[in-house]
Amino acid sequence: MVSYLTEELVQQGHEVTLFASGDSATTARLVPGCPEALRSAGSCLDPLAHHVLMLEQLFQRAEEFDIIHLHVDYLYFSLSRRSTVPSVTTLHGRLDLPDLQPLFREFSDTRVISISDAQRAALPGANWLGTVYHGLPEDRHTFYQGAGDYLAFVGRISPEKRVDRAIEIARRAEMPIKIAAKIDKQDREYFERDIAPLFVLPHVQYLGEIGESVKWELLGHARALLFPIDWCEPFGLVVIEAMACGTPVIACRKGSVPEVMVDGVTGFIVDTVDEAVCAVGHVRELSRAACRRVFEERYTAARMARDYVKIYDQVLAPAPSPVLIAAGVPRYAREIVSAANRPTLPGNRDFAA
Repeated sequence: MVSYLTEELVQQGHEVTLFASGDSATTARLVPGCPEALRSAGSCLDPLAHHVLMLEQLFQRAEEFDIIHLHVDYLYFSLSRRSTVPSVTTLHGRLDLPDLQPLFREFSDTRVISISDAQRAALPGANWLGTVYHGLPEDRHTFYQGAGDYLAFVGRISPEKRVDRAIEIARRAEMPIKIAAKIDKQDREYFERDIAPLFVLPHVQYLGEIGESVKWELLGHARALLFPIDWCEPFGLVVIEAMACGTPVIACRKGSVPEVMVDGVTGFIVDTVDEAVCAVGHVRELSRAACRRVFEERYTAARMARDYVKIYDQVLAPAPSPVLIAAGVPRYAREIVSAANRPTLPGNRDFAA
């Protein structure tokens, strides 16, 4: 998302400096925080050290910029209080963790942006500036007119993503399922104990972690994407990736799903496995062109960048005068506030109320 946003901001004529890994491909000015992406660098044992260093380098140069937009969660909160340059951060992850409550109570003044309204539920007291849905480059995702003869699952192998539930839905719908998913270190035990035995079933094909071009092929030729989550998903990027390909989504009614999807148009929102199996039988009735149209209307990178620029403008706008602030308040209050703007003339007396 940071890459898509950066490139679109440059395309729309803004001057952008990107603090990221040195191997990043970008049309913005690149300031490398490390030689290569940490996830693929086998020698990286402590990624936090690189992030702290990058943030220090950023805030040493803060005065060069009009606004700073961060995507490093809460790591920069203390630094932002010590800088005169306005900053905002997009929170990309889950917020329903008890550890976050005291942190956000302390930093209730820090400007944050959500990726769905549902994401805000756990932290209603945070200083939310707005919600900006993710967006994808419109020309990077091919629209596939015809539906295939398999179901797809794309994501992580983790308890909350419920790939086991996707396998069960496909089995009961009597359809093969192709699974493209990574296994994070913390989920390895779960995978080996609960999921690996399911991968030997005859209707299951596990592809491992795949690249972008392969993902579009997988999604585009699928009958439907299964998204049977069991947690409050902050957004669900793969849902709009499927829409971009014209592929309907069958998703559980959790987190941002009712916000992001259009039930009965871009797929079906379900509450049970039985409903999901039934939805598989009706998915051919949906228009793949309509799925693509919703993507083009709501989830392009161009729209995402424009929405962020509106928030930048909101943050950078000069504070309104007390007279403007008082517009719409009772007459007596307006007169008191307005008095603060009148020049003090000989004989005039000011009263505090």
